[in-house]
Amino acid sequence: MTSTPLPAAIGALIRPPALTLLQIAVAASTGPDGEVDAETLALMARQVEEGLLDPLLPADAWPALAEGLMGAVPSRMLRVLRACGALGRLLPELEALFGVPQSADDPPSVDLGEHVLRCVDEAARQQAPLAVRCALLLSQVGKADSPPEHLPFHYRHMERGLPRILAIGRRFGLPAGCVDLAVLVLHELERVHRATEMRAGSLVAMLERVDAFARPGRFNDLLAVCACDYRAYPGRASRSYPKAVLLQRAAHGGFLPETVLYLHGDVLVWWVPPTRRHIAFRVGTDLADRKSVV
Repeated sequence: MTSTPLPAAIGALIRPPALTLLQIAVAASTGPDGEVDAETLALMARQVEEGLLDPLLPADAWPALAEGLMGAVPSRMLRVLRACGALGRLLPELEALFGVPQSADDPPSVDLGEHVLRCVDEAARQQAPLAVRCALLLSQVGKADSPPEHLPFHYRHMERGLPRILAIGRRFGLPAGCVDLAVLVLHELERVHRATEMRAGSLVAMLERVDAFARPGRFNDLLAVCACDYRAYPGRASRSYPKAVLLQRAAHGGFLPETVLYLHGDVLVWWVPPTRRHIAFRVGTDLADRKSVV
């Protein structure tokens, strides 16, 4: 005898209650209104408190979380999970970011957890892939326990963040590309934000370090993450992100007068396409007098 697939309605009836709770939160991010009524939210909170999520394996929860992250407004799912206590059970590393200050411009600091929510919403507006949204969700987890005397700055957060990202990846069985990009963002996001301040040699070194030439898709995802992070700060939603423009030109440009890549101090950088390498030249008062420094 051959079995036939269960109708979707019957499948929903036999779905484990913990996954049903997650699907309610997912519907908030993917549905048209994004609202969960107070009575339902109170019931969800009571179920979480009574241990409904305790037997749920993180790997079984990941498909629902990924669906919510790919929704039109991912923060709605995360807010529902947080309001009912589920976020702290599933992703305590993310829950711990709420209430932690992060340096900003105006105001001088923002709540780091709220910043992450704005980041994933910006990624949704840009229709970014799952790896970008996942990296935005995870790359700040090393900042949860920064020394209070240093706040709102987070020195050495990469040392704390790396094992946490890897542990989350193992716990949920995340796709390798999601973990890889999150680790890359952990190490490079702040450097990308400073790209327009770099000297040419540092710029070229970064492009080579992130494998921009051999893996252009991952490089573009890195820039997408950085752009979302930039625009998630107050007052920046509609601003351009010139660092991405500079780095994309540096990775894909050619040696033409109108596509000079970088000029900082006395160093000029351009790309020679046949060699797939960047060339940096020290420029004197006479541009005909050029000497390779790379």
